[in-house]
Amino acid sequence: MLPRRKLSKRGEKCLLFWRRRHEPVERLIVGIGNPGPEYAQTRHNVGFRVVNLLAKQLGVKREEAKFKGIFAVAKLDELKIGLLKPLTYVNLSGQSVREAIDRLGLTTEQILVVLDDAQLPLGKLRLRAKGSGGGHKGLQSIIEALQTENIPRLRIGIGSPPEGVDMATFVLSPFEPEEEKVIAEAVKVAAEAVKVWAKEGIEAAMQKFNR
Repeated sequence: MLPRRKLSKRGEKCLLFWRRRHEPVERLIVGIGNPGPEYAQTRHNVGFRVVNLLAKQLGVKREEAKFKGIFAVAKLDELKIGLLKPLTYVNLSGQSVREAIDRLGLTTEQILVVLDDAQLPLGKLRLRAKGSGGGHKGLQSIIEALQTENIPRLRIGIGSPPEGVDMATFVLSPFEPEEEKVIAEAVKVAAEAVKVWAKEGIEAAMQKFNR
């Protein structure tokens, strides 16, 4: 269970009022990425791309600035799910996720973080129920903010940097044209994996998509 911050009586009343005004969500999908058009097609923004595709597929009509990010509510069959793209830049993603979790009253088991992974081959997907940040500063920020490694995550392989290119430069670079075809398909498959996770749970998603 996610540790809760202690609230004053006034704070508790405000939180109760906020929850009454907003429809609760049963799942929260967090896409990791950097804000701004200059980053839109970079390797680090694969998580944003998955959330954008889900929003399109699920008919999201309105997004709003909330939780230090861009937030929307969508319906997947009978499930209400939240879609969140933190605007804190990758390295501070935990600030946005912590605020969303607190305000929405969710546990860590109800969220799925979607992110890029330079340790996986291009286009490969890997779901896990928990684990370390694995060198990804955005996921590490979320782990530190939520004070637990028990955070479901979906990693999408972006390939590894070529010789002579440092990691920071690599993740902020766009995909090559031949790579883009692979990653575009991976984003589509990732969106389907998210749906299976939301409806059937992490184990079912892992069995179907961890290949």
